[in-house]
Amino acid sequence: MTNPVTQDRRHFEDLAVGEVIDLGRTTVSKEMITTFAREFDPFPFHLDEAAAKASLLGGLASSGWQTGALSLRMLVDNFLSKVASAGGLGFKDLKWKTPVMVGDTISGTVTIAELRRSASHPQWGIVTLDFDIRNQKQKPVMTMRLANLVECRVPEASA
Repeated sequence: MTNPVTQDRRHFEDLAVGEVIDLGRTTVSKEMITTFAREFDPFPFHLDEAAAKASLLGGLASSGWQTGALSLRMLVDNFLSKVASAGGLGFKDLKWKTPVMVGDTISGTVTIAELRRSASHPQWGIVTLDFDIRNQKQKPVMTMRLANLVECRVPEASA
């Protein structure tokens, strides 16, 4: 039975290992950094410019978790909203490589690294995505590997 909510979206069978998805870009403002930090990561180097300047980071920097959240937003906007995605299954190998500072513009790509059907639930496939997020100077700021559950158009084909 076809799911009317996802029928016009890409399904597991439509994806290919090696496919590269452009995530677009977003510029990180001071207000974005401090608003996120006040609620989720209230370290002084995310909230106070003087403390941040005296820190290892040398200036007001985005939380790594904010970088991850912004990257996920870009993934949804540019890929997952067009896919019959049922949600994330987890991530591994998360690395914050360069701080994201006020005024930085982050962009990046996601590459489909693996595709496999669920052995126990043939209506689902698992897509593994490798993130490569960079700043405007093309310096890597974050990498990670994310697994996502995607609906199969033809569950019977998994046998």
